[in-house]
Amino acid sequence: MTRVEHLAEGVTLYLGDCREILPTLPRVDAVVTDPPYGIGENAKKVASRGKLAVPIDYGDFEWDQEPINAETVALLLRASDWQIIFGGNYFDLPPSSCWLVWDKLNGDNDFADCELAWTNLPKAVRRIRWMWNGMLRAEKGTREHPTQKPREVMKWCIEQLPADSGTILDPFMGSGTTGVAAVKLGRKFTGIEIEEKYFAIACRRISEALKQPDFFIEKPKPVKQEAML
Repeated sequence: MTRVEHLAEGVTLYLGDCREILPTLPRVDAVVTDPPYGIGENAKKVASRGKLAVPIDYGDFEWDQEPINAETVALLLRASDWQIIFGGNYFDLPPSSCWLVWDKLNGDNDFADCELAWTNLPKAVRRIRWMWNGMLRAEKGTREHPTQKPREVMKWCIEQLPADSGTILDPFMGSGTTGVAAVKLGRKFTGIEIEEKYFAIACRRISEALKQPDFFIEKPKPVKQEAML
């Protein structure tokens, strides 16, 4: 059974497997997502990490042991006109003129210096510098997912899309950062998450973002919630 939460008009979250849910959804303007790409970021590896990061034990999980397969990548490409896919260098995707580069300003530790997002946007490579580890990181707050991205990085990604990209879809929603960034920008959002723990976190974070929209951005209208589909 798929659980559905309608948080506001045009803001809908699904608890379930995106491989089953995506074929049932209408086409959207843009997919912005960070799918598993097989870096094995499991609990033991996170707990042993290096010099600047504070170790966090996120528990045991298996979903990041291998990249999503070609069939799932094809689902992402069919779901929208535009795509931004983090970890695109791990997947078999067409050549791109526009990679989005997140420079993490990590300094001397064993984390990657940058993360890459593949896009099909007809523009040049773009880069953002945003520190995400250590005491001086650019964005405060609790990290609730092992591969969580900063809200400002995801906001910057959405801002690279054509201006008329009104509906954003994240089929690997995690703790909901893409959704938070989308609603802060006044966009509609559809999210899918397979883990109930992170689905609940995403519902909370996006609900809180809907209550505190950015100035001059019209916030989505509330709707009556439906708990189950």
